Amino acid sequence: MKGEKDYVLGTHDDEIARLELQHRVWRPRALDAWRRAGFTVGQTLLDVGCGPGNAALDLADIVGPTGRVVAIDRSRRFLDALEKGRRRRGLEHLETIELDLDQAELLAIAADGAWSRWVFAFVTRPRDLLARVRAALRPGGVLVLHEYCDYSTWRVAPRSDEMEEFVRVVMKSWRASGGEPDIGLDLPRWLDELGFETRSLTPLIDVITPSSFVWQWPKAFIDVGLRRLVDLGHIAVEQATAVGRAFAKREADPRALMITPTVLEMIAIRR
Repeated sequence: MKGEKDYVLGTHDDEIARLELQHRVWRPRALDAWRRAGFTVGQTLLDVGCGPGNAALDLADIVGPTGRVVAIDRSRRFLDALEKGRRRRGLEHLETIELDLDQAELLAIAADGAWSRWVFAFVTRPRDLLARVRAALRPGGVLVLHEYCDYSTWRVAPRSDEMEEFVRVVMKSWRASGGEPDIGLDLPRWLDELGFETRSLTPLIDVITPSSFVWQWPKAFIDVGLRRLVDLGHIAVEQATAVGRAFAKREADPRALMITPTVLEMIAIRR
């Protein structure tokens, strides 16, 4: 099984905090997608690649004590963080499973639904994982995915050569680790081939100013990502410093704009 160091952005405390912020930004869209997917009280739901479990805690609130949430991740550190939150909130119907999504079979539990965000982009065998998720769902079970389909739309205005090079380095390092940042281009076809009926495909992209709360999501990624890219040898300290300066300059300009990486929301039903 891969170790914690194999996570693209690591599993340290700063990354756990960043993922919590990320979920706060994306939570309204997740809740909306789950509502349209029919996630509700009493169901059994899977959180595939749950990380430190911010979404899993919300899913447990939705299904209530008569339901069941199974949160799966290969990071023990992430699962320990989720277990702490689960105990604090008394969510006995939320369980965690440590499992390598690139290798192991999922539980054959005939789940009513499954959820995954920015997980298929990081595994090395995403189509195989999709097949295993299907096998864990009952006929009629609903799968909700949020995955990037055009990461290169991440731009700022006024334009910044430093920022655009940073995005290119991020994508290159992502692929070097065996992932695919634009996996959303492949998933709709695989869903059809593997026996899903696609209910909706929705692009999610924002154009924001520094005053927007959404701005905090890419900002946090830059803060953590630059350090991680330096540690992994993908970017020199001097280049990271230049990126940080360029981003700070845009953030100080109230008229600056940021276009976020394009995410594709997919809602599909297992036939």
